[in-house]
Amino acid sequence: MVTATPARSMTEEADFLKINSIDHIHWWVGNAKQAMYYWWKGFGFQPVAYSGLETGNRQFASYVLESGKIRFVISAPYKPSSEMSAHQMLHGDGVKYVTLGVDDVEAAYRETTARGAVGVWTAREERDEYGVIRTSAIRTYGEVIHIFVDRSEYDGAFMPGYKPLELPHEPAGLAAVDHIVGNVELGKMNYWVNFYHQVMGFRQLLSFDDKDISTEYSALMSKVMQNGNGRVKLPINEPAEGKKKSQIEEYLDYYMTPGVQHIAMACKDILFTVRELKARGIEFLRVPESYYDVLPERLQNIHIKEDLEEIKELGILVDYDDEGYLLQIFSRPLQDRPTAFIEVIERHGSQGFGKGNFKALFEALELEQEKRGNL
Repeated sequence: MVTATPARSMTEEADFLKINSIDHIHWWVGNAKQAMYYWWKGFGFQPVAYSGLETGNRQFASYVLESGKIRFVISAPYKPSSEMSAHQMLHGDGVKYVTLGVDDVEAAYRETTARGAVGVWTAREERDEYGVIRTSAIRTYGEVIHIFVDRSEYDGAFMPGYKPLELPHEPAGLAAVDHIVGNVELGKMNYWVNFYHQVMGFRQLLSFDDKDISTEYSALMSKVMQNGNGRVKLPINEPAEGKKKSQIEEYLDYYMTPGVQHIAMACKDILFTVRELKARGIEFLRVPESYYDVLPERLQNIHIKEDLEEIKELGILVDYDDEGYLLQIFSRPLQDRPTAFIEVIERHGSQGFGKGNFKALFEALELEQEKRGNL
C-alpha cells in the first residue's frame, strides 16, 4: 500500500530513482517456444538467449529476444504447480515483469519501499563466469512487478542460467519501447498515479478524461506518468461510465486483474514497418474509412513527409501538436483473449499520445468488441 506521505507537486523534479532504461519486459505464457517464434518471425525480433532443461533450468523454458533497444523475455512453466503456471491459467499470456535499469538496486529498493512500495525481494546477486547481475523488486498494479537491475558488471548473453542463441532474423524496424500502458479498475487510476509519483518519483506528463476518450457508447480516462529523465513513460487507464462496456472493462473481464494493456514500440519508418508486419501475418485494427476522408483537412496546415494514400492504405493514424506530428497503429489482441496488444509509433517532434485519433480508434475497438459479443 502507498503510505500517506505528503504528495509533492506533480511538476516538481523528484528523480531520486535515476532509472536509466527499460531493461526488459518479461512475458509469462503458455508455450514459450511458440510465443518466441511469433515474435521472431512475426515482429522481426532476434532470439539471443535461452534457458531451459538443457541449461539446468528445471522450472521453466525461457527465450530472450531483441529488436533495436527492445528486449522481451518469454517464459513458460514445465509443471502445473508453479506460480508461473497459475498466472498463465488465470490471465492467459501477459506481462509479469517490467524491468528497469538502475545504477544501484539496493538504493532503488530502499528508497521505494521507504515511500510505501511493497517489496518482493531485497537486493541480491546472481553470478556465473560472465560476471554478476544485481536485482531487487517491488509490486505495482495487479500482479505486475517492477524489477530493478544493474548489469554493469555482466558480459553474458542475458543473465546467469541463459546460454546465447544465434538465429538468423529479418528485422522489421522496431527500435525502442516508447511507452507501456497499464489498465486498472474504476476509481484506481489516481491511486496508481500517486504511487508512481510518491513512490517512484514520476511526474504527470498528460491527462485525458472521458470527454477526450469517448464515443456514444463507452469511455475511459488516462494519465501519463513519466520518470525524471523522460526515458520511461507509463500511462495508466481506468474505465469511465458509459452506455456500454469499454475496452478497459473488457480487458479486466478477461485478464481477471489489472495489468499491462499494450506496449508501444517506436520505429523510424512506420510505412516500412507496418508493411513488413502485415506481410508476416500481424493483424491491425482498421478505423472507419471516414477518418481518411477528413484527414487532409485536419492536416492542411501540417507538413508531413509521408504519402497520405500510403497512410490510408496501411490504416495508419496521424496526429499532431505544437511540437510536430506522430504516426501510430494498433494491433489486434496478441492472443485469443482480448487483452494485451501492440502499438507501433513513429514520432516527428510530437510528444503526444494521439489525442486526435481517440474517437476513431475507440470506434474501431468497439466494432471488434461487438464481433466478440462484449460491447
